[in-house]
Amino acid sequence: MKTPEFDDKDKFIEWVVSNKSAIIAQKKSAIKHADAVNYQIGYITEKSDEVIKSELIPDDATRLKVRAIINTTKIFDSHDDVHVDQLWNKSLKETKDNYLCKEHNFSFDGIISDNVKAFAKQMSWKELGFNYEGNTQALIYDCVIDRKTMPDMFDRYRSGKIKQHSVAMRYVKIELAVNSDQYEKEYETWNKYFELIVNKEDALERGLFWAVTEAKNIEGSAVLRGSNRFTPTQSIEQIKDEPPIGTHKTKPENSTLIKLMENYSPIKHI
Repeated sequence: MKTPEFDDKDKFIEWVVSNKSAIIAQKKSAIKHADAVNYQIGYITEKSDEVIKSELIPDDATRLKVRAIINTTKIFDSHDDVHVDQLWNKSLKETKDNYLCKEHNFSFDGIISDNVKAFAKQMSWKELGFNYEGNTQALIYDCVIDRKTMPDMFDRYRSGKIKQHSVAMRYVKIELAVNSDQYEKEYETWNKYFELIVNKEDALERGLFWAVTEAKNIEGSAVLRGSNRFTPTQSIEQIKDEPPIGTHKTKPENSTLIKLMENYSPIKHI
């Protein structure tokens, strides 16, 4: 359903309320690509928790562990949505396979990593680097990225050029909230969730929002720009591979060799 152009905010709100059921059905039938987050690159050394600038990751690194915040709650975003804490609970329990993709290209060619651990975590806004009171619930992807899978994106991560991510999701439960007591049910929803919103001015200017209380996480993507600018600083850790089997220089003691020979019995090949 295409939204008409309105010069009058009250007329726009009246149209949305009148078409609420159809809009909800449309939202649930589509995949939302939104809520990208800024992403500052670094990596954690093995000796400490000190965050090191990404350029110190060596050029010959072959594997990285990337922590990306894919989504944050309590933000009024460019889709007029406000994601509410716990919205990912059911999806995270049911979804076993998670993917980090390039610009929502959910295909074999677009997958950056299928070695992804997805989880939700309560974090304070100050912890994420923003001067707001209270907490948000972040959807986090811990990903192992292999250079040989997608070399160009590997190098973009390693050099700190991936600055935003976005979640591809399906709406499951959503409610319309309207800042007018003319609409009793919608006004009740507004009063229920409005105080949670960080960027209240944006919601007040619009006069309404959609409270998303349950959603299905489909994939997370690296993107150039998204709709949610409230983001944490993230990290990258270089994964140092173990030496190949057979290259260890440590030799068993002579007594061990003697014991092995005593217990040795030849294998017959038929």
